[in-house]
Amino acid sequence: MIVTGLLPNIKPLSLAAIILVVSAYLPAAAFQKIDPRDKKGLSGHKLTVSDAPYVEVGIHQIGDVWMTVSNMGQFGTGGYLGTTFDPVTGMETPSCVFPANSDLNYLYVAGFWIGAVAGRDTLVSIGVDDWVGSYVMELWPDQGEDPYPYGGGINRRSIQTSSPYYDEDAKSEQDIIAVYTDTVTNPSFVGIDNIDGRPHKPLNIEITQRSYAWSYEYAEDFILFDYSIKNIGSKKLNGVYMAVYVDGDVHHESMFGPEGYGEDLCGFRRTHPSETGCGFIDTINIAYITDNDGDPGDQGTFNMNSARGAAGIRVVRTPSDSLKYSFNWWAGDYDASSDFGPRQFGTYDDPFRDLNGRMGTPLGDANKYYVMRREEFDYDQLFVALDNTGDGWLPPPSGAAEMADGYDARYLLSFGPFEISPGEVLPVSFAWVLGDDVHTDPGDFERYFNPYDPQIFYNRLNFDDLAMNSMWASWLYDNPGYDSDGDGYRGKHRICGYDSIFVCHYDTIQTDPIAIDTVCGYDYTAADTFWYEGDGVPDFRGASPPSPPELWVIGTDGDTVKSKIIPRINEFNQGELVIRWNGFRSETEKDIFSNELDFEGYRIYMAYSPNAQEFTLITSFDIEDYNRYIWNRNRSRWELKDTPFTLDSLKALYGDNFDPAQHDIDNPLTRNDTAFYFLAQDYNQSDLTDPALIHKIYPDAPPPQTLDLDSARIYYPEDLTDDGLFFKYYEYEYILGNLLPSQLYYIAVTAFDYGSPSSGLKSLEVPPQRNYVAEFAQNSAGQVAEEGLNVIVYPNPYRIDGKYKENGYEGRDYIDNDGKLVNQNGLPDDRTRSIHFINLPPRCTIRIFSLDGDLIREIEHDVPADYPQSSHERWDLITRNTQMIVSGIYYFSVESERGNQTGKLVIIM
Repeated sequence: MIVTGLLPNIKPLSLAAIILVVSAYLPAAAFQKIDPRDKKGLSGHKLTVSDAPYVEVGIHQIGDVWMTVSNMGQFGTGGYLGTTFDPVTGMETPSCVFPANSDLNYLYVAGFWIGAVAGRDTLVSIGVDDWVGSYVMELWPDQGEDPYPYGGGINRRSIQTSSPYYDEDAKSEQDIIAVYTDTVTNPSFVGIDNIDGRPHKPLNIEITQRSYAWSYEYAEDFILFDYSIKNIGSKKLNGVYMAVYVDGDVHHESMFGPEGYGEDLCGFRRTHPSETGCGFIDTINIAYITDNDGDPGDQGTFNMNSARGAAGIRVVRTPSDSLKYSFNWWAGDYDASSDFGPRQFGTYDDPFRDLNGRMGTPLGDANKYYVMRREEFDYDQLFVALDNTGDGWLPPPSGAAEMADGYDARYLLSFGPFEISPGEVLPVSFAWVLGDDVHTDPGDFERYFNPYDPQIFYNRLNFDDLAMNSMWASWLYDNPGYDSDGDGYRGKHRICGYDSIFVCHYDTIQTDPIAIDTVCGYDYTAADTFWYEGDGVPDFRGASPPSPPELWVIGTDGDTVKSKIIPRINEFNQGELVIRWNGFRSETEKDIFSNELDFEGYRIYMAYSPNAQEFTLITSFDIEDYNRYIWNRNRSRWELKDTPFTLDSLKALYGDNFDPAQHDIDNPLTRNDTAFYFLAQDYNQSDLTDPALIHKIYPDAPPPQTLDLDSARIYYPEDLTDDGLFFKYYEYEYILGNLLPSQLYYIAVTAFDYGSPSSGLKSLEVPPQRNYVAEFAQNSAGQVAEEGLNVIVYPNPYRIDGKYKENGYEGRDYIDNDGKLVNQNGLPDDRTRSIHFINLPPRCTIRIFSLDGDLIREIEHDVPADYPQSSHERWDLITRNTQMIVSGIYYFSVESERGNQTGKLVIIM
């Protein structure tokens, strides 16, 4: 078994050691979870067992939810996997972080369960069960690192044409596909069921797990999971139930411990007021977990460490519409007598089962299957201290008040029953949904929580964002109002205002617009139609922003090198970055959902780190166009129904002298008994001739005569750049100046569209963190070689009182020679001091000497020429004897195959 990308300095554990750690029971006093970050020794090693499964992880990190999935039926890094590194991105595996890069965690571990009756056996196979000190895993991939069907490895796909994983069969921007089975019976992997007194007995099922993620604004807060369950055995599986098990811990990473994972609340929310208005209620059916109070800071206010949101599971597809659902939660305890979950009284037909002395945690196949098929829908954890016996529930436990104010609870969302014949495949899809701002006031819990009257506090919780994201997840899975299979059925819709609006038809409209001389009656055409459910055929698609443009640079040897920008020093010794891109794909690819060319413009962002929150807008370009708002007299409101109008199209409608800026909401235009006002779609920054703004590199280039690059090379080479790789018409440039040569800048160029006014969808933009380049504002290695530039050292002199850290020269993150980001946040001043060497050749040796000729420090600079730091090196003012340098005059030399250079530098400490 292998988990790829483990830290190299961890020694492999023996098989016996791993099994001991995985299956050992902790004493009752050790009521504490293991931090996944401390469990790196549990994964990442090939076990000394023949035919070992090949375990691999993948990270969804393209949206605002960062989550680890695996090819063994579990997601999140708790339980068995522990923290490791993603083999593709190299980033440390997050369990579930939301928002992206925030260190706010919403999951310990979750997994897929499936149970059935096979012959005379009642069997359950699970991805993970992490309670009572043990980690039970019964779903494993095949051997070999190649993706299925050639091995057990993960497969990746993307709809992004610029992605190395681009595949026309992809569903999302980030598809991660894994295949695993429950057929492994080696006790080294599956252990013994001590409750039922037997080894793992498989159902003989094969699961294909596909998880999908998007970066779009409306889809960035959820991940869709799509499962295909195949019976690969010879027996028919009866009474099949499936479930998703969730141990969701909500806290900042710095709070791991009982104060973090021991204060959670879980529940199930069936409905929520619809954002479409008109008094409609949306069915959201989401099981959720949230922190009890949002973790206010010491000052009683929310801060960056406050986990204010919620995470949940919503099932969006099952094999049958007639299936039954169960929602069960339990607050486990190593002491069985204290273990609790809501339970109903037994009946004659379905007697009460004591779960082997426990009231909540179902251990063993028989108990797990009982809970999955029981069709109980538990009340929310917040209400556990209430007496619910009148509704058929057993009395609350003695510690109910403690559970109601937050506990380390788990939940199980189950559905069934159905049958699977040999060879048959059944589909199941669910969404992992995040929502922000459930807690809106840091003082609510303290002021309003009462375990014996919890409704007041519950009413203070805000599920708007979670509910909206839950709806979007279902809509992206099955697009409302879209006939996917061409049978004429588009799904379900609501009509707002139908047969209820008394309409007055106006003879004339004043400019305010208030009507006079009216004729009134019922108007059945005035209603709005809202599609809220699709046609039942999965789509797994939605409106998307334009493809990101290609960032590029022309190297000194004439070759085109993608994903770079041109750094340089101007005549005033100021750093500049010449940002160039080609927008062919951005401007010519139709939206896959609307099938329209909806490109609107470009934006340039800058940041000092790759964190999404740090990117700041520098400048933008957008087409000059305007939204036209129409006054709906029947509903007394302004409405936007059309796509934006160009200025030429408006002049064609309203005359050559028409100026939309003259007709805002305070001065609307009236035409043919209708009032309009106009608003710029964006900034209307459409000038492409000013060299100080975004401008075209080939301003006189006409639109290409063909969009086929191969044909253009043959018939229209004049439309292409000299290298024949790009259409001139789509070449852009922007010069970003007044930059520090020592600062690593993250520059992003994004493309955005104008949205979909008719469906209420806002403008969509490629996130900056998806299309950025890191570069120093220095001369490139090619420029250094071509122009024979001399090495420059700065600051020189170096002064201890120079306030370099305050001015941004020191103490910031930087890229080392291996291309890794080095975080200096929080380091003492004497460990962040820096003298910089620029205009270096990619390979050279830097030596610093005292005036007496003693070698102070030797630095080997060896960086590929196409790396952003290839012409830059940093000295931390530490000598070769690991001591801080002292004041004095020093010599430096730079030796390379191009020759030698010497100089002086002064240090004043």
